[in-house]
Amino acid sequence: MKNSNSNQKVILFNTFSFQKQGFLGPSHRLYLLSFLSVFALILLFLATLTTKRITSSSSYSSSIPLPPLPSHVLDALLHYTTISNSSSHMSLADLRTIATVLRHCAVPCNFLVFGLGFETPFWNAINYNGRTVFLDENEYFAAWYEERHPHLEAYDILYTTSVAQMPDLIAAARNQAKTDCRPVQNLLFSDCGLAINDLPNHLYDVDWDVILVDGPRGYSPEAPGRMSAIFTAAVIARSRRKGDAATNVFVHDFEREVERLCSEEFLCGENMVQSSGSLAHFVIERADPNSFEFCRNRTSLPLK
Repeated sequence: MKNSNSNQKVILFNTFSFQKQGFLGPSHRLYLLSFLSVFALILLFLATLTTKRITSSSSYSSSIPLPPLPSHVLDALLHYTTISNSSSHMSLADLRTIATVLRHCAVPCNFLVFGLGFETPFWNAINYNGRTVFLDENEYFAAWYEERHPHLEAYDILYTTSVAQMPDLIAAARNQAKTDCRPVQNLLFSDCGLAINDLPNHLYDVDWDVILVDGPRGYSPEAPGRMSAIFTAAVIARSRRKGDAATNVFVHDFEREVERLCSEEFLCGENMVQSSGSLAHFVIERADPNSFEFCRNRTSLPLK
C-alpha cells in the first residue's frame, strides 16, 4: 500500500507541474485522469484474480489425500525405532502391527495415544497424513516433548485412580452401566469414576480411528493404572458420531492383570482380532445410544 500511494503522489505532482507550465489543458487533464482510473481498475482486477488463484490452489492441494507411507520408509523408521535393546520399548512385531493399521487407515486418520514414550516420534511420523494426539499423566513430560518436537500435539491428564482400586472401580462401573458408566455417552459430562472428562473440549468432538493405550503407569499398586484409559477408549469407540467406520483399539502390556481384565470388561473378547501376548488388538463398532452393555457375550469376571 505504501508503494502505491507514493507512486500516486508522484503522478499528481507531475500533473500539477505540467498544468502550471501550460502543457495540459482541461481536455488533456480529463484524458489523463480517465487513463489513470482505468489503469487502477486493471491493477485491482489482476490482484483479485491472483488472490483467488492462490486461495483456490491452496484449498485444492489441502483436499488432496496424501498417499500411504511407502513400505521402505516404514521399514527404515521401524529399524531406527527398535535399534535400542531397552526393555521399556515396544517390540518390533507390536510396532509393525499398529503401523500397518495406521498405514491403511482412512485419510485423514485420527490417532489417539495414551502415554508418551520412546515411540512417540515414530507414531507422529507414521501418521504423517493425519492427526495424532498424545495424552500423558506428567504435564512436565508433555511440555518437554512438545518443546523438543514442535509438530507434536500433547496434553496432560490428571488421573485420580490407582491400580489397587481396580476391583472397586470395575464393580462400580457394572452397577452404573445404565447411568453414569454407560457405553455410549458424552464423556465431557460423565460422572463415571472411570471416565476421563478433563481433556480439552475439542478432543471429544473427534471421531478417533485408532486408539493406542500405552499409558499411564501401571506397574505398581500406587500407579494410576490403565483402567480409565481403557474405559474411555471403549466409550469413544462406541460413541462415534459419523459413518459406519469402526475404531481400532490397541492395548499394550496386555499380559498384565489390569490391562487384561479391563480389556475383557470394556473392549470385550468378541471384538479382539489379534493378540501377541504383549499387545491386544480390538475392533469396536459404533453402538446404539440406548445400549447398556459393553459386551454381548461377557460373563462376569471374578474381581479380587
